Amino acid sequence: MTQWLLKRFVPGFDRSGDPAVRERYGLLSGAVGIVLNLLLSGGKFLAGAVTGSISIMADAFNNLSDAGSSVVTLVGFRLAGQKADRDHPFGHGRIEYLAGLLVSLLILMVGVELIQSSVEKILHPAPVELSALSVVILAVSVAVKLWMSHFNRTLSRRIHSAAMAATATDSLSDAVATATLLAGLVAGYWLGLPLDGWLGLAVAVFILRAGWGAAKDTVDPLLGKPPDPELVKAIEQTVLSHPQVVGMHDLVIHDYGPGRAMMSFHAEVPMDANILEAHDIIDHIERELMEKYDILTSIHMDPIVTNDRQVNERRAMVERLVKEINPNLTIHDFRMTGGPCHTNLIFDVAAPHDCPLGDEELKEAITRRIRQENANCFAVIQVDHLFVE
Repeated sequence: MTQWLLKRFVPGFDRSGDPAVRERYGLLSGAVGIVLNLLLSGGKFLAGAVTGSISIMADAFNNLSDAGSSVVTLVGFRLAGQKADRDHPFGHGRIEYLAGLLVSLLILMVGVELIQSSVEKILHPAPVELSALSVVILAVSVAVKLWMSHFNRTLSRRIHSAAMAATATDSLSDAVATATLLAGLVAGYWLGLPLDGWLGLAVAVFILRAGWGAAKDTVDPLLGKPPDPELVKAIEQTVLSHPQVVGMHDLVIHDYGPGRAMMSFHAEVPMDANILEAHDIIDHIERELMEKYDILTSIHMDPIVTNDRQVNERRAMVERLVKEINPNLTIHDFRMTGGPCHTNLIFDVAAPHDCPLGDEELKEAITRRIRQENANCFAVIQVDHLFVE
C-alpha cells in the first residue's frame, strides 16, 4: 500500500534527496494523516457517545489532535520546500523541524488535558455501556494506527525526516493506547469494575511519553547536534584518499534542514607542493563531496612541513605527550621556530567537550610535559574544541 501511494502521488519518489521530492513526501504524509485521523476521531466520538466512556472520548480527542498535527506537518513541509531568498540565504529547511516541534507540543497538551479528565472520572466513576459497535471501532482504530506508524516510519527513513519519525512514534503509541483501552473496557465490563478513568489515565501517559520523545527528536537538530559518526568517517576517507592531502582537521557541519547542509574543514598539504596544483585538488575535493554527500563544502588549505626530520620528530613527541594526558587529544597546524637558546613549538590542540581539563589547565599540563622532555622547547598552544567526535 505504501509503495502504491508513493508511485501514485510522489513523482520521482526514489530521488529522496531532492527538496521538491521531499516536499511531496511531506504532503502525502500530511494528507493521509488528516483523512484517516478525522475518520477515526468521528468513529470514536460515536462510540464514546454510545457508551458514555471518558476514555473513548479521550482517544477521540487524541485522534482529532493528530489530524491537526497532520495539518501542521503538511504546512511545514510546504514552507520548508521554499527556495532560498535574500532574507533566508540558507533556505527554509528548518521549518520542518519547527513543524515537528509544534506537533509534539500539541501531543503534550492533549496528554495533559486527558490526565485532568481521567482524574475527574476516577474521583467520580460512572457506568460504561460497551457495545459491539464500540469494540469494532476501537479494533479497526488499532489496525489503522499500526499501518499509519509503518507508513510514516517508512517515509521518514527514506527522506531522513524527524517530523515524520515523530508522527510514526505518535501513531504507534496511539495503537498501543487504544489496544490497552479496548482490553481494559472489555475486562471492566465483564468484571463490573470502574476502570474507565484509570484507562483514560493510561492513555494520557502513553500520549505524554510519545510527545516528549518527539519533542526531543526535533529540538536536538534545532539546537545543533554532532553529525552522524559514519558520515564523518566517510568524509575523512574521501578526503584522505587523495595523496596530495596529508591530513584534515576542524571539521564543522552545519544543518540548515534536511538536504540543506554545509561544512568546512582544514586540509593539510605539503608546504613544498605546487600551489596551483594543490588548489586544483582542493577544488576537486569540494565538488566530489558535494556530489557524494549533497553537502556544500568550503575547504581551507593548510601548508605544513613534511620532509624535515627535526620537525617530524618534535611533532611526534608532542603527539605522544598530549595522548598521555588524554587519549582523545589531537594536534594540528604544528610549526617550529628555532633560535640560539630555545625552540618554539607552535601548534593547536583539539580537545573533546568532555575533557576534564579547562583550556588553561590543558595548556599548562602540555607545557610542563614538553619542558620535562626537552628544557629548550617552549610551547605556544591554541586550544580548539571538537565539533565532531
